[in-house]
Amino acid sequence: MISIEELVEPIKIYNPKADLDAIRKAYDYGLEAHTGQSRASGEPYFIHPIEVARIVVQLKLDEATIKTALLHDTVEDTSSSLKQIEKIFGSEVAQLVDGVTKLTNLQLSSLETKHAENFRKLFVAMSKDLRVLLVKLSDRLHNMRTIRALPLDKQVRKSRETMEIFAPLAGRMGMQSMREELEDLSFRVLNPEARNSIIRRFLTLRKETDDLIPKIINDINQQLGKEKLNARVTGREKKPYSIWRKMQDKKEGFTRLSDIFGFRIVTDRETDAYIAMGAVHRRWRAVPGRFKDYISHPKSNGYRSIHTTVSGRDGKRVEVQIRTNEMHEVAESGVAAHWSYKDGERVKNPFVVDPFKWLRGLSEGFIQSENPSDFFEHVKLEMFQDQVFCFTPKGEVIKLPRGATPIDFAYAIHTGIGDSCVGSLVDGQRVPLWTKLKNGQSVSIVRSAAQKPQSSWESMVFTGRAKSAIRRRLREEHRSENIKVGKEIARVSLKKIGKKSTEKALNTVAKKLSFSNSDDVLAALGSVELTGDELISVLYPKKVTGLSLPAFGARKLPFMGLKPGQEAKTASCCMPIPGERIVGVAIRKEGITIHAIDCDCLGDLDDNLEHWIDLRWPEGDTQTSHPTCLTISMYNGMGVLGRICTLIGERGANITNIDFCDRKPDFYKIVIEIHVKDLKHLSDIMTSIEADSDISVVERTREMLQSVEPGEIKSVVN
Repeated sequence: MISIEELVEPIKIYNPKADLDAIRKAYDYGLEAHTGQSRASGEPYFIHPIEVARIVVQLKLDEATIKTALLHDTVEDTSSSLKQIEKIFGSEVAQLVDGVTKLTNLQLSSLETKHAENFRKLFVAMSKDLRVLLVKLSDRLHNMRTIRALPLDKQVRKSRETMEIFAPLAGRMGMQSMREELEDLSFRVLNPEARNSIIRRFLTLRKETDDLIPKIINDINQQLGKEKLNARVTGREKKPYSIWRKMQDKKEGFTRLSDIFGFRIVTDRETDAYIAMGAVHRRWRAVPGRFKDYISHPKSNGYRSIHTTVSGRDGKRVEVQIRTNEMHEVAESGVAAHWSYKDGERVKNPFVVDPFKWLRGLSEGFIQSENPSDFFEHVKLEMFQDQVFCFTPKGEVIKLPRGATPIDFAYAIHTGIGDSCVGSLVDGQRVPLWTKLKNGQSVSIVRSAAQKPQSSWESMVFTGRAKSAIRRRLREEHRSENIKVGKEIARVSLKKIGKKSTEKALNTVAKKLSFSNSDDVLAALGSVELTGDELISVLYPKKVTGLSLPAFGARKLPFMGLKPGQEAKTASCCMPIPGERIVGVAIRKEGITIHAIDCDCLGDLDDNLEHWIDLRWPEGDTQTSHPTCLTISMYNGMGVLGRICTLIGERGANITNIDFCDRKPDFYKIVIEIHVKDLKHLSDIMTSIEADSDISVVERTREMLQSVEPGEIKSVVN
């Protein structure tokens, strides 16, 4: 365990004006609070807060952040309270400690939801003060450095969490060194065989190339010397995880992988960076398509650098990054540079972006209205992706993750524009809404006041913002239907155990599961966010039936939710397909019929209803095909119908029937019956058909076509 004097010694250098006595006081308080506690390794627990504080000190942060690092576990793991922390160390430190502290007493419906809610709380706190994140990342870094003391299952869970959330979050905040270390530590747990294999191959490569890195550094220095540039050149092998990720992305083996070596040129001035780039390109051949200028087009986290890949010594591809000293500081410490000190004063680096801008944008619209799981997914989507830059018709730049579509673009501008989107023009050309946007494209959104978000859009969008907005609108659209279904599910579920569904019972569930009111509970039941068995487990834990949904690993049933031996058939009035919300309707002497939740016939069945059954489609069934119908209005031209039939076949669907229901000189309308795998498959087919220039309208038709008997001629309406 390091002493307090060892901890404060570096602080004296970069911030001699810091209140060291206050830091010593926090050290003593934390040491006393954690007395008697041990880590999984058997070491005194307080070693962990000290090491977290040391990482914070290495980032050259202020004294409030250092005190928070020393105290960050006191509220969660000791008898200390936030009031005590605030009384002794002030409100600033207390707020920071609270932001890092997990939700320990929150009663939620599942462990996954609790996990997601903890992250939501973290992001709310971060949006107020980003130093919460810096402490949290430092906390996670030390935990990963010492993770071998935990049981293997906990190692895997924490490593996966680190790889999915904390590492990309550090990267998004511009803290590249921390990101790489977090990734490598997680990789060591999640795939030790692959990591060890890559390390062995590195050792072999060093022997074969006689340690190539110093030779290339010398080559670069010689070339820069010709330009009389004052620059610092460093080189390294890429991290094992970085190499493995490239192998997976490019589907190439280690021996065929290029640019496994990385080199960095740090100059004094921006003009010198471009001179250095020219010198490198004159000496070695540049690899086409591998040049990126992040100086003229910085990343959203403030990262600036020139990236180029060249064929270096012995034909080995190497990546070269070129930046100034100030750019390098931001590249290494990211937003932490916003709080860093030098000679007792806050450093004013011109390349440090507003550290709250991205977090506020990330949190906008998700803190209050979205469920934790949606927020969790949105955060992961936002952090993982590289960006493309597109332009509005007025020339404004919109930043989107790579893979984004025009619908993502529309929602990035405003939710109202996204909701009313009916089409898009990219560089003046009409394109399908699922088109992936590229850097530099100009995008114009075609809107209609009558438009509403479609369920098929979820499969077309890439950003968490768009996905969440679509889901929110769809939930609003179907809320009344979901409440109606939820009432029946609640009634039937409680009737199984001899209980009644009352307003008081539903309000009790709402309170325990953090819903606003009983209607929210019913809506959750109707949308399958909450099951009947989960409802029972909250009210009567000892009477869970296990009939609403089979347990994991149970025998696979035709529909999840049916009792063993029960059978059901899909209704011809709505022809539901996997991916749609369904409900089983049990009518005496008629058995169970599966309806889509928006089926018009459900309202007519209320009087004859014995009960409704909460059902789900079987998981993992990708082989079964399901019938559905499309109504298509198309131009009456030569070969149009044949082209559409071919397109459907190419998309893996089978045509089983066609009905010509309306024919005019300029167009005709057909109803075509096809067999598809699920709702996404159908959506892909519809969007492909709609993209054809000779197609006017493509709509799904719920009713099944009547089969045509041999020799029968179906009528054509003129």
